[in-house]
Amino acid sequence: MPYKLTAPRSRPAVVAGSFYPASAANLRRTVSGFLASAQSSERPGLSGIIVPHAGYVYSGAIAGRAFASMGGVKSRPHRCVIVGPSHFVPFNGIAAPSHAAFATPLGEMPIDTDAVKALVTQDRVVIDDGPHEREHAIEVELPFLQAIFGNLPIVPLLFGITSARAVAAAIAEVWTEKTLLVVSSDLSHYEHYEAARSHDRRTAEAIEASDEGAIGPADACGHLAIRGTLIEAKRRGLAIERVDLRNSGDTAGDKQSVVGYGAWVMG
Repeated sequence: MPYKLTAPRSRPAVVAGSFYPASAANLRRTVSGFLASAQSSERPGLSGIIVPHAGYVYSGAIAGRAFASMGGVKSRPHRCVIVGPSHFVPFNGIAAPSHAAFATPLGEMPIDTDAVKALVTQDRVVIDDGPHEREHAIEVELPFLQAIFGNLPIVPLLFGITSARAVAAAIAEVWTEKTLLVVSSDLSHYEHYEAARSHDRRTAEAIEASDEGAIGPADACGHLAIRGTLIEAKRRGLAIERVDLRNSGDTAGDKQSVVGYGAWVMG
């Protein structure tokens, strides 16, 4: 379909007040705390990160470890590509929204509509607001980006039924020198604490070895975003470094059934 901005200008925040604070002041304070507590260093060659997307009480500290590294990039990026899974709406391909911006309590982040148009023209993505309507995988990453860069233009992409190669091809088109990539994914789901730790260590080792074929849907909800990124990162000769690996049993206390979270930087 031709690319048109047909939806209301801004995609509203839908998980403010549940996944993260709805108050701008509380949200800013919460995100600043996560970033301040992370030990960041100057990373002028940083080009992307892999981060979780659960409620901040569960995964915010882990995500903060990777986002804090973004504060050490040499110069301000021109945009950020964010890739994650569609949890609620099944569809074929990779979907971008028809909105011009995403909203959070901290303001609006404009969508790089030229980049989206190029992806649509090349048949890399489809325009479909349905998967984005209730989805949290992109939204929860935005306050971190706003705290570091302000209202940086974004390219928000959700994958549905597709392939890792298709995700890699879409990423390759828009992951330019002045673009940061954010890959949004949790790891294992609802296993006992020790089983999850073992499971997530295997997934982490596969990520760090760029072994995309070893990662499946049981290992990470954003498995195709991770696999597509690994394909393209390997082609570019990028190194992948782990900065955190924990689960909800470490952050929220219940160890009977946990969700795994990891954070990595690429450069």
